[in-house]
Amino acid sequence: MNFSPIDFLDSIFFEFRYAPLIIQIAIVFVFVAVTLTLVAYFSILLRRFRGSRRDKKVARLNELIDDLLIENVLSQDPESVETPGQTAEAAAEAFQLKQFRSRWGRQVLIDRLISYRNNVRGTMGDEIRTLYLLLELDKDSFKKLKSRKWNRKVRALLELSSMEIGVADVIILPLTNSRNRELRAAARHAYIKLSKNEPFKFFDLATEPLLPWDQVELFRIITTTGNIAIPNFAQWITYSTNKSVISFCLKLVVHYQQLKAIPAVMKLLDTKDHLVRAEAINCLGKMKIAEAEEKLVYIYNSQPLNCQIEILKALGRIASGKHLDFLKQEFMLSTDFELRKHAAKSILNNPQPGGELVEELMATATPENQLILKHCMNPLIKF
Repeated sequence: MNFSPIDFLDSIFFEFRYAPLIIQIAIVFVFVAVTLTLVAYFSILLRRFRGSRRDKKVARLNELIDDLLIENVLSQDPESVETPGQTAEAAAEAFQLKQFRSRWGRQVLIDRLISYRNNVRGTMGDEIRTLYLLLELDKDSFKKLKSRKWNRKVRALLELSSMEIGVADVIILPLTNSRNRELRAAARHAYIKLSKNEPFKFFDLATEPLLPWDQVELFRIITTTGNIAIPNFAQWITYSTNKSVISFCLKLVVHYQQLKAIPAVMKLLDTKDHLVRAEAINCLGKMKIAEAEEKLVYIYNSQPLNCQIEILKALGRIASGKHLDFLKQEFMLSTDFELRKHAAKSILNNPQPGGELVEELMATATPENQLILKHCMNPLIKF
């Protein structure tokens, strides 16, 4: 006797209906788990399929863009161009293709032009920027900048900064203090690159901290951007209430050797925040401000460990030789290993009679301190 599919389903439903409750719950969980697993696998396969198709389309379109750029821009002799932008004007005609009329195609074109712009300098780089403007791709970037989605705004800022397209302060400054970390960092980086008059104005508005990675990226942009107006960082060291901004400005003071900012740095030796105080001491040491030595030695005993270590480092960097007795005392009498190590390194960094003192210490120090001295004598060991 053959059962129809309906009879088979009825029998399954009957068995399920009159099964014990625990069995019913188990069957439901198994059914849900199997269904969700199949849906997950299907969505993964679908996403990979779509991604593969998209990658192939992008690759084909990039090949077309490369051919057009090589033929119309990169292969042109810059000396034969009579007026700036002449090559880009001719190339813009070649890019009037249906592939670049859709939003997707224009985005691929923007990404490819930025890639070339980042790797090409001089006249060719200017021609690529002009081509970007002639094709009105900047309008696409500004449209993304108005989006409510933070990731689209980040992408727009990266595009505009890469192509050096100015953005009004009223648009970009509020973004430099956004709650979203990625958007905040991108806006700060873009503002420094794009602002011609006050590239550091956002320091005045910053309430969110400059995170370590943000500082690394900002430092790279500031020090590699040409024709940037470098201000006196003492103004933020003195008046800013954002500790991360003060910390970052101290690093910039060292990099640009801003001696005019030293009075403001010296005032930080009296601040209540020991982390900021330690960074100020570090700055004075790297700037080799000999006038700060007396104050550093005077406050040494009242400082926490991190500030004491920075004071010992600073005395070694300044290396005036005036405080060898102080360094010797710390090396011989301190119970903290880090303090003894940095005192020894600073003694070795000082000129004569530092060398004579080292011989004396090697003869009279404990075995452990002798090992510290030998360790610090290695020229590869830095502060």
